[in-house]
Amino acid sequence: MSGREVGAAADVCVVGLGPTGRALAHRAMAAGMRVVAIDPRPTRLWGPTYSCWVDELPEWLGQGAIASRIDAPVVWTKAEHRIPRPYCVLSKQGLFDALPLDDATVITGRARTVQPHRVELADGTEVRAATVFDTRGQAAPGQRRTASAHGIFVDEDIAAPMVSAGEGLLLDWRDENGAGPDEPPSFLYSVPLGDGTVIFEETSLGLRGGMPQHELRRRTLNRLAAHGIRLRGDEPTEAAHYPLDAVPPKTGRGQVIPYGSRGGMMHPITGYCVADSLALVDTALDAIWRGDDPVAALWTREARLVHWMRMRGVYGLGRLTTAQSIAMFDAFFTRPPRQQRALLSAHDDYTALGAALFMTVATTWPFRWRYDLVGWTNRNRWVNWDYGHARPEDQPVIPARSRPESTSER
Repeated sequence: MSGREVGAAADVCVVGLGPTGRALAHRAMAAGMRVVAIDPRPTRLWGPTYSCWVDELPEWLGQGAIASRIDAPVVWTKAEHRIPRPYCVLSKQGLFDALPLDDATVITGRARTVQPHRVELADGTEVRAATVFDTRGQAAPGQRRTASAHGIFVDEDIAAPMVSAGEGLLLDWRDENGAGPDEPPSFLYSVPLGDGTVIFEETSLGLRGGMPQHELRRRTLNRLAAHGIRLRGDEPTEAAHYPLDAVPPKTGRGQVIPYGSRGGMMHPITGYCVADSLALVDTALDAIWRGDDPVAALWTREARLVHWMRMRGVYGLGRLTTAQSIAMFDAFFTRPPRQQRALLSAHDDYTALGAALFMTVATTWPFRWRYDLVGWTNRNRWVNWDYGHARPEDQPVIPARSRPESTSER
């Protein structure tokens, strides 16, 4: 143990330097605060692919953080819905570079103890600060309501039959993933990443314990095969598996401030978190400057009500069949733009969200399916579902001699 002490006069200590933590540290530093940031690997680029609606991003971030833009993403339910709202994929390097920490004290290490004004690292180093933010994310979900996804990165020319440059599939519920009507539902998410590849990501939302990777991969490959797309077998992949039901923290001065997904900012229905966390950084820091409680500033009564209503939504989503999910999303994407935004991204527009949820349930047909949506029936559907084991036939590859020439050396 080193026993050394760092940051005795620091205003802010940020534990965890994912996009959320780095944004907090950067904006605090830019506001003139003395900042200490802690992370085991502070210079490593983040692994996951982050996306959001363009209008969610704060003005201070700049366009360099955007890798790919889709002006009107598509949702497939019973028919095609084109959403007239620009959507983007964030550049990992661009976002990292947009959040420099030149004037902050950055410590490479793992936090062992995180307290309101003190952080102890595994090597015994102590960091002291007036305010401590904990942005280290969440633990494994266990049997909680979960978002699960398996993504495969495919070269743009191979992906073209399904997704071309400037296009994107936000939710694709077409019957192409090989899942039966009496199996847990999932949809496809697919967007160009701006680096010559397209991600195809089969996704499930709201299931207790989530859906295993081998099942999501099987469904992704089935969708690709339905459009004549087969893989070489060496394409990079991405896995996601995290809880959706984190609750907002309690208010109160003099406590560790959980922020980002750790602080209840994970969207319970969509699984998005980064854009909202970026947009609300200044709200939290302004509260610190005023001597107010950052949690109270972030989580107003309106914001807590929005979160509560969204939690009702994820409970409903996690017990639907595929046919019911399609009917529900078909009803939702006919709602007015403000109501759609209230569910998808607005932090505290509770009146529009209430209208969106009520009208979505009221216009979902057949009528009896509404009982599942509100939880009167089938509350535990899909709990402990047996997905079986991974099978060799779920890993098809194109023989080397058949690989397209344009991708043989990539």
